[in-house]
Formats: sequence, structure tokens, C-alpha cells
Amino acid sequence: MANGQTADSLIVRQLRAKGVKFSHDNSVTLFMSGQAKFDDMFQAIRCARHSIHLEYFNFRNDSIANQLFRLLEAKAKEGVEVRALFDAFGNSSNNRPLKARHLDSIRANGVEIYKFDPIVFPWINHVFSRDHRKIVVIDGRVAYTGGMNVADYYIKGTRQVGSWHDMHCRLEGSEVNTLQRIFLSMWNKVTRQNIHGSQYYHGDYTDMSYLEGLKPDTTVSRGRKMVGIINREPRISSDIIRTFYLDAINDAKDSIKIINPYFTLSRALKKALAAAARRGVKVEIMLSTHSDIPLTPDCGFYNAHKLMKRGCRIWMYTPGFHHTKIIMVDGRFCTVGSANLNARSLRWDYEENAVIVDRHTTRELDNHFEQNKKDCFLLDQDRWNQWRTPWQKFRGWVGHLLAPFL
Repeated sequence: MANGQTADSLIVRQLRAKGVKFSHDNSVTLFMSGQAKFDDMFQAIRCARHSIHLEYFNFRNDSIANQLFRLLEAKAKEGVEVRALFDAFGNSSNNRPLKARHLDSIRANGVEIYKFDPIVFPWINHVFSRDHRKIVVIDGRVAYTGGMNVADYYIKGTRQVGSWHDMHCRLEGSEVNTLQRIFLSMWNKVTRQNIHGSQYYHGDYTDMSYLEGLKPDTTVSRGRKMVGIINREPRISSDIIRTFYLDAINDAKDSIKIINPYFTLSRALKKALAAAARRGVKVEIMLSTHSDIPLTPDCGFYNAHKLMKRGCRIWMYTPGFHHTKIIMVDGRFCTVGSANLNARSLRWDYEENAVIVDRHTTRELDNHFEQNKKDCFLLDQDRWNQWRTPWQKFRGWVGHLLAPFL
């Protein structure tokens, strides 16, 4: 680390060199549960007057999605422009997909809804880049982003993994415009429309009073937070999130805290985390003992065990599945977004993360991490041998060989 430079100043300089713009007039409200996120977002939608834009990997066809679409249809009948995007693979890969008849009904009620990259014969178009982003922008005034799609299990959990833990945030300030630009760029690409204009962006923040009943940002830095959006697009900004994580780890001087569900890790990320621990940084990683997919968690456990032996503290979360995707560095900056620490997110998919350079928001996430430790066990060699059978350890070794494809 360069002498006299803190991790936050370094990461901002590194991201600016890659074209990321930061603004200093933002508020960030964190939602640590699905119920909190949906309650707040639905209230913002009820208040909408002009436009509602949604971009998700999938809308699972269940009660929370049905509630959302009925609300969007009601707003469309009021004259609000409502546009929604979802990923075709994301839809087909969940066990409650939106079918053609559902889409016809939604469209008949005034909501424009389109699939990104529809799956067609010979079905190979979706092997690589998928739209994994989660963006909602309302009236160009407030925006939501994070790790959650639209599904009941964010509230109710699933039989397979139990309770489902994730987080999201609401932004107010100039970075709402950045998320709006990302959405409209994808919308115009998918629909071949040309939706643009100043009416979708806010140049000032005075007309916010009608957005009533939303959870406030209660930190002393509200309205003054430094935030930048890192947006991964294939062939345009392919390396932006991968290099952000590498730089963030390499810049750390005191502490790194990570929660991520798919810990398959590139060789460079593993080396960076081990090097951070070796130079005295307190590296803490939280992973779930449960997962929603096979093999990938075995690879993550394999990596966690290797990093444990190199001085990282590995917290294994037991009462459900932690789908949260966050990193906090030195108590100075953090990120909330859609990107996992696997090859798919960092090398192939469309992803987007908010980088929040603010001690107060970072402290909120640090506190969340500390509170979750009570539901974890700390991995050590004895616990590793008790917890993982020889067959499971072998699966992890196989998984780490396949990590570039997971």
C-alpha cells in the first residue's frame, strides 16, 4: 500500500482511472431482510408519479411477484410509465417461471415487460452473458439495488436451505441518474426503442416530499455520501468488478470483511486474500453451510479451508442461506450489489455494484457482520475434519478445478 494513502482514497483513484464517476450528494438506506426491502420498494412504487423502471434476473411467479405486478398495473392505469426487464435464462431456471400467458396478462394491463436474450434454438445463446443486475428506479428520484430478485423465499425461505438472507439498499442523489442510464441503455438495447430525455433524470432533489413513508437514512452523513456505480458489461467494462475486488483487497491496511454466497474465487483473488492476511490485515469471511445449488458451495468450502490455513478467519453461517454480496474494507468503504465472487459474475454476466465510500454506511454493514457471527461457527482444522467427509472434501477439490466455469 502506498505510503500515506488510505484504502478509500486508493480505491477511488483506481476506479476513476477506469472511468467510474463518484458523486458526493447521496443517501444510502440499507435493508437487511427481504421483508424490509419489499415493504419500502412497494411504498415508493405507490408514490410514483411519472415512471417505474425494473431490471431483475428473475421475477419468480409467486405471491410477492403477483403483488408487485398488480401494483405496477394499478400505477400504469394512473398514467405512470412502467417498464420491466428480466433475464430469459433467469426466468427459465427458476421453478416458478413467468409463462407467456402471465406476460400477456401483464402487458394487457399496461405494463411493458420484456425478456433479455430470449432462449431460442439451438439454445446456446445463454451459455455466457446473462443480465444478473437488480435495479429499480422510480421517477428518477430513488433507486434500489443489491442482491435480491423478486421471490417469496427472500421472506419465507425454502425447504431446501431454510431461511434466506440477503440485503439491498435504496439510493437517493446523483447515482440514481447513473442507475437510470444503465437501465435505459439495456431497455433500448432489448426493445430497440429510444427512450431518453430529461424527464427520466433529476437535476435537483427538492421535489421528494411526495415519496412518503420510506425508511430514512439515519446516519449523520445522509445526503453527503460519496458513491460510485461499477457496471459490468461484456466487451465494454468486462474487468471492472473483478479488478475492484482485487484492488479493494490489496489496498486494505486494517480489515476486510466479506459475505458472498458463491465463493469459487479466481487464483488472483485467493492470492490477494492470503497476502492481505500475511501482511497483518484482519481478513474475515462469512459463508453459508447451506446453498441453493450443487458443487459450487463445495468449491467455496475448499477455498475457505485453504484461506483459513493462511490466516483468514472463516465464519460458517448455519441457520439458512446467506445470499448477501458485500465487502467492507478498513471501516472506510463498502459495496452492495449483484456480483458474486464466481467466474460467471466477474467474467461473463451483466452486473452492477454500488461502491459506498462512507464510514457510517460501512459501519452499519460491519455491525451486521458482527451480529451474524452469533449464528456461525469459526472454522478450524478440527471442525473442518468433523464437518466435511472425505467425499465432500474430494468434491471441493474437483470443484476448485472447475472454478473458471462455475
